[in-house]
Amino acid sequence: MGIEGIGARVARKEDKRFITGNGRYVDDMVVPGMKHAAFVRSPHAHADIKKIDVSKAKAMPGVIGVLTGKELKADGIGNLICGWMIHSKDGTPMKMGAWSPLAFDRVRYVGDAVVIVVADTKGQARDAAEAVEVTYKEKKAVANAMDALKKGAPQLHPEAENNLIFDWEIGDAKATDAAIAAAAHVTKMRIVNNRLVPNAMEPRAALGHYDKGEDHYTCWTTSQNPHVARLVMSAFYNVAPENKLRVIAPDVGGGFGSKIFIYPEELVCLWASKKTGVPVKWVADRTESFLTDAHGRDHYSEVQMAFDKDNRIIGFKVDTVANLGAYMSLFSSSVPTYLYATLLSGQYNIPAIHANVRTVYTNTAPVDAYRGAGRPEATYLVERTMETAARELGVSPAELRRKNFVTQFPHQTPVIMCYDAGDYAASLDAAMQAADYAGFPARKAAAAKNGMLRGIGMSCYIEACGIAPSAAVGSLGAGVGLWESAEVRVNAVGTVEVLTGSHSHGQGHETTFAQLVADRFGVPIDSVSIVHGDTDKVQMGMGTYGSRSGAVGMSAIVKALDKVEAKAKKIAAHLMEADEADIVIENGALKVAGTDKNVPWFQMALAAYTAHNLPSGMEPGLKEGAFYDPSNFTFPAGCYICEVEVDPETGVTKIIQFVAADDFGNVINPMIVEGQVHGGIAQGVGQALLEGAFYDAGGQLITASYMDYTMPRADDLPSFKVSTSNTPCPGNPLGIKGCGEAGAIGSPPAVINAITDALGTNELAMPATPQRVWAAARTVAKH
Repeated sequence: MGIEGIGARVARKEDKRFITGNGRYVDDMVVPGMKHAAFVRSPHAHADIKKIDVSKAKAMPGVIGVLTGKELKADGIGNLICGWMIHSKDGTPMKMGAWSPLAFDRVRYVGDAVVIVVADTKGQARDAAEAVEVTYKEKKAVANAMDALKKGAPQLHPEAENNLIFDWEIGDAKATDAAIAAAAHVTKMRIVNNRLVPNAMEPRAALGHYDKGEDHYTCWTTSQNPHVARLVMSAFYNVAPENKLRVIAPDVGGGFGSKIFIYPEELVCLWASKKTGVPVKWVADRTESFLTDAHGRDHYSEVQMAFDKDNRIIGFKVDTVANLGAYMSLFSSSVPTYLYATLLSGQYNIPAIHANVRTVYTNTAPVDAYRGAGRPEATYLVERTMETAARELGVSPAELRRKNFVTQFPHQTPVIMCYDAGDYAASLDAAMQAADYAGFPARKAAAAKNGMLRGIGMSCYIEACGIAPSAAVGSLGAGVGLWESAEVRVNAVGTVEVLTGSHSHGQGHETTFAQLVADRFGVPIDSVSIVHGDTDKVQMGMGTYGSRSGAVGMSAIVKALDKVEAKAKKIAAHLMEADEADIVIENGALKVAGTDKNVPWFQMALAAYTAHNLPSGMEPGLKEGAFYDPSNFTFPAGCYICEVEVDPETGVTKIIQFVAADDFGNVINPMIVEGQVHGGIAQGVGQALLEGAFYDAGGQLITASYMDYTMPRADDLPSFKVSTSNTPCPGNPLGIKGCGEAGAIGSPPAVINAITDALGTNELAMPATPQRVWAAARTVAKH
């Protein structure tokens, strides 16, 4: 490792442009002749559209076009789709209701897009949008998933009887029921995983440009996977042929899963550009983000965990109802199934597991992947149940977990996953030591003297990242492969360009990917450029989500680097008249091992392009590409411990300390990894204490602004104690497991376990607001 190579704490290269205001986001993009768009959105959760009158809007100053869903349909633009097919346990396919990018017959949630207005300025577009007259016939709405399944509930889509999208199961029901029947103890819980609004720093935006002269489309968009966006818009939505469509995702200010998907606005702006003859830009305001960005979580579950007389888990049964909102978003079907139920074994050796998952339509914003995507929901179930079981059994929560840890690898769970490597006890020990777990009783007693309730809670999470291999996910219903691509170009002066199908929206790829090259070739990271986010520059890629950029994206780069290194050594051996097997690369030079003969890296690169003296038959140049398809998921894991103090008089909870001990496999840049963990924990603490999206019975979002939806602030969070004890992943060349989602996965149960420990109850719903905590404390006091 050099000072800039693998394992070095290198400051992020990209931060200079961000902190000096020189980032380039979609809202910064200006195209000659560009105009602005505003959408007319439904104020009703459920209504038939009887009439749309655009005459007043068209006559307003600056208005260039006012377009409706009927025109969009007439031009053959397709419905939005869900790209992962799930079959119910009876073999029937999921019931995917039609989702027109512009509603023309019925609206199904508040914020459903109905009309697009294009005008000279943003203000003119908004004024004209308000002048569009839409006549609705309001229908009864249903916002709660459990209510949506009831007989007589309002029906959203004719394809989905009783609003049921699919009824899916995994595991062995008979074996699990038998284990529960034979158990010495069964812990039963009802658990709600609250709905969240993503709230990325940069709202969604799109700029569509149709070039009539070239018959070519360009879409600038806030996307985590521009190549998939191009593929879907061309192959399924009929916006443009793929070879005539360029998608660019420039700097993106946070995604957290919510920018994986293709939303109506991207394709409508492209279509509107062709219809109106001008480039069309739309940038969401924060209200639109609250109403229309894909929400996260929203599960209702009933669980039973069975133990034998020695407190070993013998069975785990889960029944979950997942709210998918008004329409099926791009990956929504995979989140409560293969990204959720397959992780219900947690870190534990559980011989029998059965999960039943029903997904439901409601008159709410569509629900899809949000940081962790299924893994936080699974971990919350497992870890809340484990903590509760320890209390019911009267044993240490730490030791109950330790007794049930998987210790032999590889380990095949009853729910598909095969864990390849790990040391769960090491993370538990590290967390307990950092938290001074043994000293907690004394701290609890001291707090009690001051009238405060002190609690401690832990969470031992595991997740599956780098979803693959492609053949496996294809057999499970995925509509695309989940490989990654890379191309490494060494220029004639020795500088290096890496073209990657991964996309960076805050993860620091421009630094960590460059460190990989610097480590291999001994060149400064400033001489390495990372190119991503543009379908005209990078041939094809699958984007960034599911902590896949390191394990999958960097592995593709490694394969390309291997090819570059092999050719570079051939050239150097030829130049120095040495044996290729004796060539080593050190400190930016290719050397003959055991001698002082060397060729500087830049000189070798120049030789590759001048081509005056190359080995016989070798092609000039030095660039190589590769695709990498993993053989398995990766399995980051860890232990989080949270200690809180609760004021029983006010219900205010203060996090006294938060400890995170993670196993991410090999780490490229510890500083960036720590930042990812900090951010994830902040989001997890937000879910546990503060955040919750709530609809009233009529389907109106009552938490539609920061006045009502509480995001975590600096004073809500403690200083985190983070550490890693790394078990290399055997499934990829770098031994990486992934770190981007861990904090959001492991932290909510740790926080709630700590608060319930302080209160002396096992019942507390997220978000644990002061009102809820105060009420719980009062209930405990009465008993």
